[in-house]
Amino acid sequence: MNQDNPFKWRHFQPDVILLCVRWYLRYPISYRDLEEMMLDRGLKADHTTLNRWVIRYSPEIDQRSRPHLKLTNDSWRVDETYIKVKGQWKYLYRAVDSQGNTLDFLLSAKRDAKAARRCFIKVLNAQHTVTPRVINVDQNAAYPPAVSDLQNNNAIPVETELRQVKYLNNAVEQDHRGIKRLAKPGMGFYSFHTARRTLAGFETMNMIRKGQIARVARGDVIAQRSFLNQIFGLAA
Repeated sequence: MNQDNPFKWRHFQPDVILLCVRWYLRYPISYRDLEEMMLDRGLKADHTTLNRWVIRYSPEIDQRSRPHLKLTNDSWRVDETYIKVKGQWKYLYRAVDSQGNTLDFLLSAKRDAKAARRCFIKVLNAQHTVTPRVINVDQNAAYPPAVSDLQNNNAIPVETELRQVKYLNNAVEQDHRGIKRLAKPGMGFYSFHTARRTLAGFETMNMIRKGQIARVARGDVIAQRSFLNQIFGLAA
């Protein structure tokens, strides 16, 4: 993708493409719903075209938004939820802080210590996260060895407390609902590649919606729209 002009060679105007992608990632609608909504506004865009746009631009929205995310706090809640890919359940690892702000996410084919470790590493490497003081998880046996391995390798301080107390993870379990609500109209993904890229868009739009972007308030839909236009170099 041309980073200076990510919409080069497209047959539709950049603002139209970004509008369609933004709506799909923000609201629980199917591609056919979006196709009908655009047709009602005089735009004929096939649902397969809309699907290609979402897959293409979701990771770009994620990448361009990250430098603008506010810092989160040092109390982590980590959990995994189920996402259907090609008729099989896969695992979406997700982490939030004590205020419900998203730390990061990872789609994995497996639910084991290696997957948990990869999730922790991704969270640690995120630009908007800080070293954890405490990590709250459920009773999944994969978490303790993953944290222990990272502590042995000095990636996480040995002072960091791992707490396996289910009720402390209510915040992240409730937060799963927002992502699963967005994924539900699609009735699952047809490939791991498609799922990974689309979920990146869902998660990023969810962070924007929650007010995690600097100088863009929660609930200010106009400012959120302007932010997306700005990071793509479009007029506000």
